[in-house]
Amino acid sequence: MTKNPNNKPRINYWQDTVDCWHRLPNKAFFFVLLAAWLALFQFLGNAILGYNHTSSLFSWLKDQYDNKAADDGHGNFIPFLVVGLFWWKRRELLALPLKLWWPGLLILLAALALHVAGYAIQQPYLSIAALFAGIYGLMGLAWGRVWLRHSLFPFFLFMFSVPLGQRAEFITFPLRQLVSRLSELVAHWILGIDVIRVGTQLFDPSGSYGFDVEAPCSGMRSLIAVFLLATIYGFFVFRSPWKRLLLMALALPFSVLGNLARMLLIIVAAALGGQSWGNYVHEGGPLGIISLVPYLPAMVGLLLVGRWLENRELKKTSA
Repeated sequence: MTKNPNNKPRINYWQDTVDCWHRLPNKAFFFVLLAAWLALFQFLGNAILGYNHTSSLFSWLKDQYDNKAADDGHGNFIPFLVVGLFWWKRRELLALPLKLWWPGLLILLAALALHVAGYAIQQPYLSIAALFAGIYGLMGLAWGRVWLRHSLFPFFLFMFSVPLGQRAEFITFPLRQLVSRLSELVAHWILGIDVIRVGTQLFDPSGSYGFDVEAPCSGMRSLIAVFLLATIYGFFVFRSPWKRLLLMALALPFSVLGNLARMLLIIVAAALGGQSWGNYVHEGGPLGIISLVPYLPAMVGLLLVGRWLENRELKKTSA
């Protein structure tokens, strides 16, 4: 640890990370078992030898994440985010009474049974759940129940690694309908622009332009991103479960609001300059700035609600 010109201690993060690594008990025990567990899913993880002819669950997942027709690309970054959060909590975790905890073996065996079942019936989604449950059990085995309790939040984020693909239709279709209906109402009653809606399609009465709120425009991508942001923000800032759940629940209306703003910009542009102007805004506008619109209301909204909750908490503490 060094000092900066203001005489404040400055952490040498590299040295601190090395020190934490040396202090971590049972690490050889954990990482040898982890390597064996990951090898199982590398060589006997996927029983579906279809378009992606591989027995590796990781290769199957990568293929799902890279599918442009789905909104699962964020899955590529979740493991790095989880590891980063564990690093961020390194001091808190190392301050715990860490020891071997044999009941963790039961979690591991249950995860193994789940994977065997998923492999037998060719359901990789069961194997994905088994993969993460097994790693969670290994951590409990190596470092104890108290470690599991304090690491539940970073591990919770692995749920975002599960690819939805076409299974997201039950979410995306209602979102498409909601955004198209709201766009019609706001355009007509607030902006004074006549728009005809047929299902998820929006038309100008004269036929000069028309747009369909398709699956990529449903807001699913922004919903996942905002929900992930709300989850991280809630768990970092608040300890109260209801405050965390509130922020997570607000991800849906904020995402809808952001996607509505984007659709209204497209409609306004099309009303002014026809289909070509609307298409230009639909494609992102200058430098792709319009593509960021769905995220702005959510980010601002989460920060405002979070700030309000913090002030509310401070007032109760000082009272």
